[in-house]
Amino acid sequence: MFLKEFYSGTNDCINITAEQGSLFAKEIANDFNPLHDIDSKRFCVPGDLLFSIVLEKYGVSSKMDFTFSGMLGHGVALSFPETQEDYFEVEGSNNKTILKVNRSGEINNDKSLINELVRNYVSFSGQNFPYILVPLMAKKKVMINLTRPLVMYDSMSLEFDRLDFVDPKVEMLEPELNVNGKRGNAFFHFQIKSGDNVVGKGFKKIIISGMREYEEEPMQAFVDNYLASKEAYLNSRGIKL
Repeated sequence: MFLKEFYSGTNDCINITAEQGSLFAKEIANDFNPLHDIDSKRFCVPGDLLFSIVLEKYGVSSKMDFTFSGMLGHGVALSFPETQEDYFEVEGSNNKTILKVNRSGEINNDKSLINELVRNYVSFSGQNFPYILVPLMAKKKVMINLTRPLVMYDSMSLEFDRLDFVDPKVEMLEPELNVNGKRGNAFFHFQIKSGDNVVGKGFKKIIISGMREYEEEPMQAFVDNYLASKEAYLNSRGIKL
């Protein structure tokens, strides 16, 4: 699979460098969250990369739930258990659980299908900011802390009606944002189609900390800077927008 360039190691123990994690975020997921910048003091490996590696190693199950229980920084080795169990945990060499996986039903290990599903899902997932999240925040009259933005991947879920589909495409459904004081929970709902048929559905949940009252001009300036940084990076790599 194409994921091999984004990690190294054996079947059950792998390492992801800051360079690999940042490259995946920017060039596969189209995700320019500052937390994935190589030089960020709070650097963390993209949750979508961990999700993708799980699918590569364990296949796609009829139902899968992922809970990100810790941020994975640079230099932490990951242990992926050899298991047939429905529930398992991915642990780091720092003795912390990084990811919890719960699965059930049939399993499809077709590498071509997994490649297409991964590419489509992470492309959808990585563009939640600013195109989906910012309008949601404006509607609720709240926004992130622009000087210290903290938007974290909490969990995601997948459920399929069948697993014998081809050419999967992820389509956005109605998103939602629940706000409680300075904390927000955003849910990005989606469906998965094969041709004209809906074959699956799911959602991604993110947690936002330090929310405050919405201000149009500062928020727009933040978005403009984010998109300018994205464009500059892609141009430097010769990647067309």
